[in-house]
Order: sequence, then structure tokens, then C-alpha cells
Amino acid sequence: MRGRTAGVRRVRQLSESTPEPEAERTVGELPVMLTSAEVAEALQVSLSTLCHWRARGRGPRVVWLGPATPRYRREDVLAWLERIAS
Repeated sequence: MRGRTAGVRRVRQLSESTPEPEAERTVGELPVMLTSAEVAEALQVSLSTLCHWRARGRGPRVVWLGPATPRYRREDVLAWLERIAS
């Protein structure tokens, strides 16, 4: 039960850490993407942990902008947290 509570807490932290206007921030018509460092910080895990999750297909959905440029959509990170918390 502890893991579920921690996941719900992380969803709240990520939701609250970015104010709504910031969450909808766009450049032109495109949403702003989160870097690995931003996602790792929000989830309170190391970059290497996030990388291991990504390599195993266990972390939040990633969008590759190039071979070494992973980015995350905020809504994908929140959806992933909701899935693992249930």
C-alpha cells in the first residue's frame, strides 16, 4: 500500500509544481516538452533511474527529438503516474 500512496503523492507534486498557465504553455502551436532532468526532479529519482525505466519501457512515455534527445509531455508523465498508482 505504501507504493500506491507514494505514487499518488508524486502525481499531486507534479500537478502542483507547475501552475495551470505554465502547464498549457506553448511555443506557437506546440506544447513545451520536459527534459529528462525536469522529469527526474519532479519524480524525485535520479537521471539514471529514469534512463533505466526508459530503456526497459517502464517509465513515462517518451518522445525522441533525436537519437540523444528524449523529451516528455507533462500529460504523459501524469498519466503514467496515475497508472502506477492504481
